[in-house]
Amino acid sequence: MVITFRPNATPEQLHAVEAKLRDLGFQVVRAPSSGPTVLAAVGDGALPPLAEVCAMPGVAEALPIPEPFKLASRSFRRETTVLRIGDVEIGGTAVVLMAGPCTIESEDQMVRTAAAVRAAGARVLRGGAFKPRTSPYSFQGLGEEGLKLIRRVADANGLLVISEIMDKSQISLMERYVDILQVGARNMQNFSLLRELGKTEKTVLVKRGLSATVDEWLMSAEYVISGGNDRVIVCERGIRAYETYTRNTLDLNAVAVAKSLSHLPVIVDPSHAVGVRDKVVPLARAAIAAGADGLLVEVHNDPERAICDGQQSLFPEQFHALAKQVRQIADAVGRAL
Repeated sequence: MVITFRPNATPEQLHAVEAKLRDLGFQVVRAPSSGPTVLAAVGDGALPPLAEVCAMPGVAEALPIPEPFKLASRSFRRETTVLRIGDVEIGGTAVVLMAGPCTIESEDQMVRTAAAVRAAGARVLRGGAFKPRTSPYSFQGLGEEGLKLIRRVADANGLLVISEIMDKSQISLMERYVDILQVGARNMQNFSLLRELGKTEKTVLVKRGLSATVDEWLMSAEYVISGGNDRVIVCERGIRAYETYTRNTLDLNAVAVAKSLSHLPVIVDPSHAVGVRDKVVPLARAAIAAGADGLLVEVHNDPERAICDGQQSLFPEQFHALAKQVRQIADAVGRAL
């Protein structure tokens, strides 16, 4: 249930409604809003009749939230969420570029790549310190040394840091180095991890699982929000389909659907979606035209020698050309870079 109060509602009237709903066992969440106060009551109990809530002093309207993802829905919060991290806004009028290698390999690699993506217009540096690899014999990442390295290089270039978290035991460590905690596709339904991320103050990016529906994807975001952390971004990164020419199939339908159903910023990762370097750029362009709030792109200073995902990583000059094209597309759809 979402409850909108009258502009002249008193604090006492607000507290009376909150107390009634909490006594019934519901979690009550206040929506950030520049207008009238809006509350959501979420839980698995029986809500009081809408007419009964509407009759309470100060209440203007009470409506059911039809979506299963209550707090992530536009039924609860009509305005698109804009997340501010330092001087970077995600979800606003500007399209945000997040770029860097799949895996943090060395200082030389990170220094060269960070300088290149920053010069092209990226605001966030990506790089994995812990890597979920299909084979247990593949490189698993540099761990904390990698986190220290990406933080140092990002700071030197005025960039934020996004890196993947694989387990709830890593949260306290990664909070020291990372601005955006990325939940990978394999962990989208790691509910114990999502619940713990609801307790952090860091921004969390939730990637869509390989075969997840939009509802399931947004429900994973709901786990984080219901835990108390509303600083959530969702990321479309392709789903597994019958096609074998590409790594996955980028679902731009999901971008448009998520933007209409949810107030959360939507980012697209075209690198993992297609898995083929020369197909990343056209998919990235299409994602911005479809309404994505930003891109998460793999860029490597020397992708042919990359430890991981070199075949889908852009050369720095390719990323620079992509950024120029994104500026034009963003301008055409009323946005900026």
